[in-house]
Amino acid sequence: YRRQRQMCIRDRNMSVTIAGDVLCDIVSGFLQGIGVHCYIDGIDAAPGGATGLSILLNRITGLPIGMLTIWINLPLMVASWILLGRSRTVKTVKTVLICNAIIDLAVTPYLPVYTGNRFMACIIGGVLVGIGMAIVFMSGSTTGGSDIGAKLIQKYFPHIQTGTALMVLDLIIIGTSILMFRNIESGLYGMISMVVTSYVIDMTLYGLNRSTMMTVVTPFSDKIADVLMEYLDRGCTLLECRGAYSKKASGVTLCVVDRKQMYKAKKLIYQIDPKAFLIVSEAREVYGEGFLASDQE
Repeated sequence: YRRQRQMCIRDRNMSVTIAGDVLCDIVSGFLQGIGVHCYIDGIDAAPGGATGLSILLNRITGLPIGMLTIWINLPLMVASWILLGRSRTVKTVKTVLICNAIIDLAVTPYLPVYTGNRFMACIIGGVLVGIGMAIVFMSGSTTGGSDIGAKLIQKYFPHIQTGTALMVLDLIIIGTSILMFRNIESGLYGMISMVVTSYVIDMTLYGLNRSTMMTVVTPFSDKIADVLMEYLDRGCTLLECRGAYSKKASGVTLCVVDRKQMYKAKKLIYQIDPKAFLIVSEAREVYGEGFLASDQE
């Protein structure tokens, strides 16, 4: 009886997860569909990825953008299934089918194309597509296209970073759009839309409130930690170290502060030790007291 109950609970949780994933795909499909059909497609821009390639093929064949995107993804899905694993591929197939079916069946036939300012259309389209893609990523899936292509390139050429591979693929598509539309502005708008989409994805996934991590090498690490905790209300971590050149013992103070507190923190540090060695780096995600709760991941 206990085993049957556990199986029922597991099946119910799985059903809830699948329903949540499908809902995310539907919402994402509408957002991306509106962004592509109503804004980006109307300004003759191809912002990279499978969608950008589909826009170009749409001009040649007249076939729906969603259908073309699915066809473009089919060989990539087969390669992903064989080379990259099955679980992620199954979720991606589901996402690609739902999102592109919504573009062709629920968005394109019923919603008008924006005919106003091309720059505004480029920005609005990039924002909508970015939010839609971020929703997909948060559900643990991907939108296929150049994401899979970049991973396949990196599998056989590990020295090439994923971001570099994505950029190369997208720039090829944007360059082709300039030749096809015979208008350099089409490529510029496509590039702007791609940058806006990437920025919105990062902002949606990681939030606007990025933090700054400070690494302070100083013999006055204890005093600096006390001052930072008192005036900025931020916790610190103390480490012991020894200079490789001087062979002298020293200390390290690690502290993560809000970006707005960085100027004040630096001023406090150099008031105590004008010779402190300070390393400042951006912390995209910080979990713990005073920052994000760990269950938001």
